[in-house]
Amino acid sequence: MPERSESESRRLLKRLRDTLAAPGGGQARLDSITHHIADSMRSQVCSIYLFRDPETLELCATEGLRREAVHQTRLRLGEGLVGRVARTGRPINTANAPAQPGFRYMPETGEEVFPSFLGVPIQRVGEKLGVLVVQSRDAREYSEDEVYGLEVVAMVLAEMAELGAFLGNEAQPSTHRFPAVFRGATGQEGAAEGQVWLHEPRVVITNPVGDDPDKELARLTEAVAMLRQTVDQMVATADVSGGEGEAVLEAYRMFANSRSWLRRMEEDIDRGLSAEAAVEKEQSQTRARLESAADPYLRDRLHDLDDLSNRLLRILTGQGSDTGSAMPANPILVARNIGPAELLDYGRRLRGVVLEEGSVGSHAAIVARALAIPLVVHAARITTEALNGDPILVDGDTGVVHLRPEDSVAAAFRDKIAMQAEAQKLYAGLRTLPATALCGTSVKLFMNAGLMADLPSLDGSGAEGVGLFRTELQFLTRTRVPRRSELARMYAHVMEHAHGKPVVFRTLDIGSDKVLPYMKRIDEPNPAMGWRAIRVGLDKRGVLQMQLQALIRAAAGRALSVMFPFIADAEEFAQARAMLAEQMEREAAMGHAVPTELRVGAMLETPSLAFAAPSFFRSCDFVSIGGNDLKQFFYAADRENERVRRRYDTLSTPFLNLIQMIVDRCTAEGVPVSFCGEDAGRPAEAAVFAALGLRQLSMRPASIGPVKSLIRRIDLSALRQVLDEERARGATCLRPAVTAFLAQARSPA
Repeated sequence: MPERSESESRRLLKRLRDTLAAPGGGQARLDSITHHIADSMRSQVCSIYLFRDPETLELCATEGLRREAVHQTRLRLGEGLVGRVARTGRPINTANAPAQPGFRYMPETGEEVFPSFLGVPIQRVGEKLGVLVVQSRDAREYSEDEVYGLEVVAMVLAEMAELGAFLGNEAQPSTHRFPAVFRGATGQEGAAEGQVWLHEPRVVITNPVGDDPDKELARLTEAVAMLRQTVDQMVATADVSGGEGEAVLEAYRMFANSRSWLRRMEEDIDRGLSAEAAVEKEQSQTRARLESAADPYLRDRLHDLDDLSNRLLRILTGQGSDTGSAMPANPILVARNIGPAELLDYGRRLRGVVLEEGSVGSHAAIVARALAIPLVVHAARITTEALNGDPILVDGDTGVVHLRPEDSVAAAFRDKIAMQAEAQKLYAGLRTLPATALCGTSVKLFMNAGLMADLPSLDGSGAEGVGLFRTELQFLTRTRVPRRSELARMYAHVMEHAHGKPVVFRTLDIGSDKVLPYMKRIDEPNPAMGWRAIRVGLDKRGVLQMQLQALIRAAAGRALSVMFPFIADAEEFAQARAMLAEQMEREAAMGHAVPTELRVGAMLETPSLAFAAPSFFRSCDFVSIGGNDLKQFFYAADRENERVRRRYDTLSTPFLNLIQMIVDRCTAEGVPVSFCGEDAGRPAEAAVFAALGLRQLSMRPASIGPVKSLIRRIDLSALRQVLDEERARGATCLRPAVTAFLAQARSPA
């Protein structure tokens, strides 16, 4: 590029830096910035549009358009050329703006005499801040060099906004200072108050402009060399061999060694950016391109890009993951996403967890339930807004997070926590009492588990046993397949810590949202209905056989209960049971102690199995209704999709009729049947299940107290009569009648 252009670019950036350092309010800085940019680019117009809210852009400063339009002209995201730039994250460069698709004429600005238009996004690592526009009377397209230069300027503006340069301007909210509310989805119920602890603290760039390009290039070169050395060591020591895991690490290393990646950052430094700002500009622009890619593989590379860029930024700034600050006494973990092993490392120190991504059925959600800590997922942009130490309230019951809450909100929230604590004291007093209704009917309440950390809750919650032990967590938290001896020791510890109470071990339930890090990922259009659970076990027989051997050896002469997940056809259960019988014979032949009693059950999670032949039910020692999957398949509503999963009520007549049919069929064949899932832990739903004839429910430990309290307060036979009457009169949903019944019983549900 020409030397004059380089010098002019650096001069402009230095002027912007001086503007940042000068005294004055946010509006004065914006006005000065537009003047400097227009002058430097020899354009008659420069305008800055910033987001007033996530869907609305506002003209916040201009040089060349009518001043009275400032803070008056607004566009929706995607509206007009400015809105298109904001939505796509890509520049628009045209010599004839009115001829462009989607052009919106804004007469109050007086822009009709400026046909040339160049707009670039102001963005920072996935966060859209606004749009920077230059316009000219000459009908011309701006050169590639000018487009590139304006993108560099936009990067500096993004960093200036992050540093608070525009605070005080009415259209630019004061970041990191005022209260913010994030509405996500419930991953684990509960409420917690604490302080933010960022899983990966955000790197703050305080020097977006570089004075000495040679010095900045040298810093970048040294940092990239350190990064590549770190990545090489990571690949060399990773506990993976072959398969997709090794391929992913090699792709990661190739990204780190990409010459084009380094060249683009070097060009940004030539333009006047500091090494840190050049890294972040490349990260932001590549992220914008990959986010819009149709290929899911390319979108998945975002994680590689972000991780590499963040590592490089930490090397350059010295702002490592270990910032030197101590974890607060009441930490609320805030992260974009987190794996189960990382979450386990934090353990019970955490008061709660908030994730930008994740899902209600993710590994992190399972671990959060095991640790009994509130979890909110899909809290968009919270890692951008939160800083370490910020006060934060997490309402896992409603999926709402309050960051830097107002005093009135905090006070109301503390009242809620106090009420919950009082309720827990009441439930603790019921721990040793049976869940026996006023009519004399008793219901056994079991807990779900998946970690050794769960087991202390067995006695404290009053559970009568473990109705579901998820064995997949021992596979998900490792970088390699666990050894049979390791699994046998772990299963034996579970049985010992149960102190004679029954434990039902569910065999490996992987696939769908549970992908092992060392197993080849299968790209399926609908993984929840794809190659998962028992389907994987019957195809990958070696893994299932090894797990069954470990369970048999762990029992070591004790009773053993094994349950096979996601049975959709009776033949699948027959094959799995036959495999277990083979392993029993094998272990006995080898002289190993076999279980004194073996109970083999099926998890009924697909509507097809509810209609199986009577011989299937007779072949089971027990059946467990997997309510989470059964409900999503019954309604064809993905339970990970917030738009549809809440449309369908568990207490609707069609779903309860299905539950009633399953209970009746099991009863007719003399097969014990239980209900396992989120709904079992909701008092009203649990009472209805018990009224329909279910005598065993399995839920998270914290739900046992509220469910037991309700059952002991009501007459299940009277509730059954209400259900039958409502169904007979054609009610489509029984919740109103159930709610009225419980209100009359003065139940706390």
